[in-house]
Parts: sequence; C-alpha cells; structure tokens
Amino acid sequence: MLETGQNLKYALITPAWNEERHLPELIRSVVSQTVIPVRWVIVSDGSTDKTDDIVRSYGERHPWIVLLRRERTTGRHFAGKAQAVNAGYESLKALDFDLVGNLDADITLPPDYYQFLVGKFMEMPELGVAGTPFVEDASNPTTHSYSSSFADLTHVSGACQFFRRSCFEEIGGYTPVKEGGIDWVAVTTARMRGWTVRSFPQKRFHHHRSMGTAQRGAVSALFSYGEKDYYLGGSPLWEVCRIAYRIAKPPIFFGGLGLGIGFLFASIRRIPRAVSPELMRFHRQEQMQKLGSIVKTMARLKKVDTFRAMTQHPEIPKESRRS
Repeated sequence: MLETGQNLKYALITPAWNEERHLPELIRSVVSQTVIPVRWVIVSDGSTDKTDDIVRSYGERHPWIVLLRRERTTGRHFAGKAQAVNAGYESLKALDFDLVGNLDADITLPPDYYQFLVGKFMEMPELGVAGTPFVEDASNPTTHSYSSSFADLTHVSGACQFFRRSCFEEIGGYTPVKEGGIDWVAVTTARMRGWTVRSFPQKRFHHHRSMGTAQRGAVSALFSYGEKDYYLGGSPLWEVCRIAYRIAKPPIFFGGLGLGIGFLFASIRRIPRAVSPELMRFHRQEQMQKLGSIVKTMARLKKVDTFRAMTQHPEIPKESRRS
C-alpha cells in the first residue's frame, strides 16, 4: 500500500441513509485502495437500520473511518444529500488534504481507483473535478454509464465525484436543490469558473443500484429527468434531440415520451429554475456546441461517440474564468 505522503492527500465523504445492504461492500473496496484517504467521513443522515453500527465497526479497525450522525428534519430529497456532504466537509476542514471525494454508499471501486485519479490531479494543475464512468452490470463492463446517453468527458457522475479542494470551496460545495441535480450544478459551475472537469474512461466503478430508480420505475424516473432538464435551464432544442434519441432505447418509445412529458409539464407549470441566469447561459452554450459536434460527425457518416463528442467547454466571458 502506498503512503498518501507520496501523493496529493485526499479525504472522502459518503452520505448514507439506511444503506446497510451496500455499505459493507463499499467500505471493503475503500479499505483495499492502494492509496488510502487521510479521513473518510460517513454521514448517517437519519438512518434507522444498521448503517451506524456498520460504520462504527469498521472505524474501530480503521481509525480514519469516522461516523457523523445527523438527524433529518425534513423528508428524503436531494437537498438532504447536499446538506449531508457539506456537513461532512465542515468536519474535515481542519485537516491537511488537497482533494476531496463524494461517493455514494451503493458503489464499489477497483483497488487502484483513487491512485489513478490522484495521479490525474498531479498531472493536470487545472483539473478541478474528476471521475470515471460506472457500470451497472459487472459482467458487461464495456457498457458504461455514458455509452448510451448524451453524456461526455466533461461530466462526472454524482455517484463518485472527486474535487480539488480549492475548486470545491470556490464553487461553495454542493447547492441544496430539493428536486435534484446537485452533482450537475457542482461540475457545471466548476467549468463555468474555468476549472477543467474530466471523466476518464480508462477506469470504471460498479454502481449496484440503477441510477434514479431507487423508489420508482424507469419511465417515472425519465419523467423526473425531463422535469430536471427544464429546471436546470436546458435548451428546448437539446431536449427535443434527447427525446428522439431516447425513443429508440428501452423502454421503447415510453422512455422518450416520459422524458418529453416531464420537460413539457415543468415548463407549463413554470417550475422555478434552480440555476442562475449566468449558469443557464453557459449550460445552453455547452449543449449547442455538443449538438453541433454530433451533427458534424453524423454528416461525415461516422458513428457518434457522445462520450467524446465534446471535450472542451465553449468560450465564456473572461470575468467568469478563474484568474
């Protein structure tokens, strides 16, 4: 095992609510890392199962694993995750570390996962947020989280995001958005402020629960994604293209229909947008740039690799960039 002193030092935060089923697997995968964190705060966000006992048990053997207990004052929603992560970060601020990672409780990592990402931060001084795709079917690692979606190298999945500490503090941590999209707001704000955000396809982690379907079906989840696309300021033209793309994917037709109805329903109700006008403009610039890249690729009769379709953010005003 490598000592953290040979690299940039990192800390981890995991928000956990009743995660007794998956948490032991995650902990074992972090304990097995070739480069271990200086501290890992697991925030039990009002858990009523054995989550707390599991964390305490592993903490006795590994003192760098710490339980932070919070009592929920509201129902379960995405703002709660943001508040849990931010509370975990506050408990870490006195420590000496360079990087901080948020990871969900229902994933597992290969042993060299953080050694790989720490190395990327050492190679790239402007790298503010990093991560990798994930797989939901461990028997088919070639089908990763971005292989069948309008995602790309400039997005990092919220299930496992790794920040340079100065970047995390500059963007103000996670913004508590009740309806969701806290991970998207974080990485897009980082890009808007001039940080490099990159997902590295050389690695994968395993997500044990289908994204967005923990308490609902696939079509219902896509309806919510459509709503989210609206209140995060997405372009209507981009949404039309995304709907057309989804119609051909399982569940056939109904998935795209759910996405479209969600976006339309949110626009009719005029759901208050969770982003600033500045961030919305930047977001739409990125979408149009990526759409243009996809169209050019199709015009050349080449296969579209959406994961690599946009690797640079569009030009933004100088005052929005980091100095």
